[in-house]
Amino acid sequence: MLSKVPEVTVWFWIIKILCTTVGESFADWINMTLGVGLDLTALLFTVILAAVLIWQLRLTRYVPFVYWLTVVVVSVTGTLYTDILTDSLSVPLALSTSVFAAILAVVFGIWFVRERTLSIHSIRTTPRELFYWLAVLVTFALGTAAGDWTLELTGWSPGVSVLLPAGLIAAIVLGWRLGANAVLSFWLAYILTRPLGANLGDWLATPTADHGLGLGTAGTSVLFLAAILATVLYLTRTRSDVIGDENPTPTTSSTNKPRERLLFGYYAVVAVLAGALLIWASAQPHSTAGSNEEGSPATLPAAPAPAHPHFPSAEITTYRTITNDTLTLIRSGNHDAAKARIKDLETAWDRDQNTLQPMDDSAWTIIDDRIDDALHAVRADKPDQPTETRTLTDLLTTLG
Repeated sequence: MLSKVPEVTVWFWIIKILCTTVGESFADWINMTLGVGLDLTALLFTVILAAVLIWQLRLTRYVPFVYWLTVVVVSVTGTLYTDILTDSLSVPLALSTSVFAAILAVVFGIWFVRERTLSIHSIRTTPRELFYWLAVLVTFALGTAAGDWTLELTGWSPGVSVLLPAGLIAAIVLGWRLGANAVLSFWLAYILTRPLGANLGDWLATPTADHGLGLGTAGTSVLFLAAILATVLYLTRTRSDVIGDENPTPTTSSTNKPRERLLFGYYAVVAVLAGALLIWASAQPHSTAGSNEEGSPATLPAAPAPAHPHFPSAEITTYRTITNDTLTLIRSGNHDAAKARIKDLETAWDRDQNTLQPMDDSAWTIIDDRIDDALHAVRADKPDQPTETRTLTDLLTTLG
């Protein structure tokens, strides 16, 4: 076969970031805005992924439209898999990040042992292409988990959190220019484009009141899908990212091993500094409301007050009923049923966001923070009944 993947040019990285942004915003739009639900959305995209992957594998050369369609679908699917672990199964983000990192290491290890290269310039056989797409899927899931974990640790808004992966990618580009191992540099940057694109998508979709640009998930998805389509059409026309028919895989004699080892140490130092920054940020007082995740309780007023006057009474009654049911189950010691019941609250609240938030953004944010607190308490690895009772009671008070 001819090469099944594009040449790594500036266009490759532009469209890759566009795809990762769509993966975040499009998954949220279908799951939350349309109310399809996380599990059903994940099942739907798993079927779509299987279909487009079969299409891609049946080709004998790189076709821009099919290749980048596969990347978009992989991006959405990988995001959904991580969201299921976090939201439905209550797996801590630290654990899911570690597990996906280990899985990726295993995939790379088996790939290298079998094929003796991880270079994308070598994707000319079906086994190598299968390894490639498996690695891509895991990098999207890993990038999603790592990006969400960063938001949970630091409490940074999506706009601020874009700076960390962007800075790390810049450090990798510098290392590559200085002679670092090209394959290692490529895969490190590939992983980091996932949190970069996801945080960029969140920043664009987040309401302006929460320091975003207010485009919404639908607007962000349409904007970036259009940009992807325009870029793919350009690449199809110009063929500027097609790898030549000859085998361009570099030989070992063309590399500078001492310099590669030195710059591997440079990458290690960058990783340590990034870890130190995250540890420092996590120790600072902050609220996790900007992350839109229920990872940690947000810093809220000690005495909540009703925050619902501008919202329809039918919706508020529904939220109160679910919260009361959950509280009753907690007091009876039935935590499994409580976790299942509070999922109904999360689903209903996400479904109604586009209707309620424009009515009173400030009140919506207060209730959203209280719901995040309750979700975190009920879904904790080691549930604490007094904390669960307090957060649910506070939520009831906020709901009036």
